[in-house]
Amino acid sequence: MKLSNTKLILLHPSLHRQSPIHSSLPRRLWLLLFPIFFTLAFTLTRLTTTTTSSSSSTAVAPARTALPPSVSAALLHYASIAAAAAPNTTRPSTMTPNELAAISSALLRPGPLNVLIFGIAHETALFHALNHRGRTVVLDENEYAASKLEQQFEGIEAYDVLYTTRVSETRALLKEAIGPAKAHCRPVQNLLYSECRLALNGLPNHIYDVDWDVILIDGPHGYSPTSPGRMSAIFTAAVLAQSKKAGGKTDVFVHDFSREVERVSSEEFLCRENMVETVDGLAHFVVERHVKSGFDFCRRTKASSSSSSSSPSSITKLPQSGL
Repeated sequence: MKLSNTKLILLHPSLHRQSPIHSSLPRRLWLLLFPIFFTLAFTLTRLTTTTTSSSSSTAVAPARTALPPSVSAALLHYASIAAAAAPNTTRPSTMTPNELAAISSALLRPGPLNVLIFGIAHETALFHALNHRGRTVVLDENEYAASKLEQQFEGIEAYDVLYTTRVSETRALLKEAIGPAKAHCRPVQNLLYSECRLALNGLPNHIYDVDWDVILIDGPHGYSPTSPGRMSAIFTAAVLAQSKKAGGKTDVFVHDFSREVERVSSEEFLCRENMVETVDGLAHFVVERHVKSGFDFCRRTKASSSSSSSSPSSITKLPQSGL
């Protein structure tokens, strides 16, 4: 008898087979869990990074690493030699060694410092170097000079300024500022929207938001009746110092203080009671934040206002044609 080679295959339902409902459930769960997982991971990563960066910046960032005393002394030494060797007839705007020392002492104090300079001068690079790791901003009437300064010295900010004043207008501008336009020329205000003719409201917006530690006024030019004069720079510096948001004091230096326009403008807006010293042709004022409401820059008594050289009568004595 021959056996057949036919094979029988029996199919029976598997005990492990799941119903369609049960098999689709994990897929739906994964579709929900994946976006939730990545969202949580991204959120935790951001929180961890932010916390780490903030804690590290708080712990690591020092107040300021000042220049070594030997370096700052050498810079000041060679700048003083150059200043002493330069004849005033050929370089009348060059600062004397004593003037350089007075400004340098303010720049070398603990920082970092925010330094604002009106006017590009021979000493601008020195002041920027002494303000190590601080912020130095220079404002000048010459667009080309401002652009060249930024190219030559890394880290310095320079902007050109359009001045609308003239030295020959000094008397009228000052009388207007303390008279009919006194409300517009008040010590605490937003200079960006000021209607005072002495206010510089065309500067980059961020200039008005900075609390300046040191302000040097060595420009614009003021040696002829048609020159812009420094009335606007002095007024603007006074408002920036008295409108300081964080409070504290601001060192304000005015170069060429021996000239009539610089002296009278400074005494009117920076105030004689804030003057701490005069060194050669440099005046040093320490101006505090204005805490009281009012239109007066200076705390004058009746006796002092009558004898003050910055009173309206002294303004009347200013030469009509400037300096």
